[in-house]
This record gives sequence, C-alpha cells and structure tokens, in this order.
Amino acid sequence: MPTLSEAQSRLLVSDAGVAVSGWAVAADPASAAREASRLGYPVVAKLCGGSISHKTERGLVRLGLDGDSDVESAASELLAAATDDDGPVEVLVSEMVRGDRELIAGLVRDERFGPCVMLGVGGVLTEAIADVAFRLAPIDRIDAHDLIDSLGSQALLEAFRGEPAIDREALADTLCALGSLAADPSIASIDLNPLIVANGRPVAVDALVELVEPVQPGNGGR
Repeated sequence: MPTLSEAQSRLLVSDAGVAVSGWAVAADPASAAREASRLGYPVVAKLCGGSISHKTERGLVRLGLDGDSDVESAASELLAAATDDDGPVEVLVSEMVRGDRELIAGLVRDERFGPCVMLGVGGVLTEAIADVAFRLAPIDRIDAHDLIDSLGSQALLEAFRGEPAIDREALADTLCALGSLAADPSIASIDLNPLIVANGRPVAVDALVELVEPVQPGNGGR
C-alpha cells in the first residue's frame, strides 16, 4: 500500500489539528545540523522518504543527538543507508520530546464498520496491556472524551511520576482531528505512534499515512 513520507504525513495531520514535535527536513548533513541548531538540542534524526515506513526496524533513526557534529555524522550515515528501492530521500530532524507515558492513536478503515478512530496505550506496554479502543469516525468532542474514558488504563492518564495528568482536552483535539481526516477517501489509515505525553500534553513524534491503492485499468476499473 502506498504511503506518504513522514514529512508529508506530519504536514497532513498537523494541518488537521494534531500537535506534532517541531521538525524540519534537510537534503544534506550540513543543512541537517543547521536545522537541528535552530530547533534546539537534543534532536532526533531519521531517514525520510515516501517508500520508507519501517524506519526503526531498518536502523534509520538516531536519538539524543546533542551537537552539530553528532547530527552531521548521523545524517551522513542515514543517507548512506538509503537503497535504490527507497527512491528520493532526505533527513528529517525533530525535537527530542521526553515523557514517561506514550499513547498510540490513528485512523483505520474497517471492512465492516468503516472509518474508525483508534486510541491505545503505547510504548513498551503496548503488547503487554493491549489496551486499545475505537469509535466510528468522524467523532465530536463527546465521542472523543468517551473514547478516552473507555481505556482500561485510566491510572496512566492521571498524574504520574511527578508529571501532571494528561490534558484530556488536548487529547480530544487530536482524536477529533484524526476523525476529520476520514472524509478524505484517498487516506487508508493514519498511525501516530507514539504520542508522547510531555507536561501533560500529547505530542506526535512520528506519523505514517497510508493511501488507498489506486484501481488499475483491467483490474476492476473502467
């Protein structure tokens, strides 16, 4: 299934109202270092392209970069790791967002029910807890709060390890924004993984938008 690059995915969801970490793209290591300096250290660097959807599995993410030389070295390594199958690539530099809690959120199209907004507990607890809930899209703020309240791990949404409780209004903003994108028939799914909770507010530090496969002539199309 075709995908947008992370940069394109970030633009799409942020335009809809999702809070994303500060970011920029660069074509070369020197430009990446300049963007990192502008964003403020520490930063994250990733290889970015429309055919790259599983960056972590391929080792295409560098975390906690704390200076221009670190960014230049990381950017050089990332660009060198690109393959012909990746097509055009660039380096995405993003603020390093810190928080002890992670959520996942997204938009999926179920064959039976249609478009649904998804919210769940993310990070290392994702598979262990398997705490995920869905609501039919689009959703209003009442639906969004009901979705938040339906998670079983409510204690993780309250004040936690010295951090404030999750801003449920801000999280509802994210869920409503995802629901609004269900009106675009070209979007097959959206994955915000993770949403890091920083000072109580959820921030998307990665975004992946999958597109609907175009119908090919002779394959059911007219």
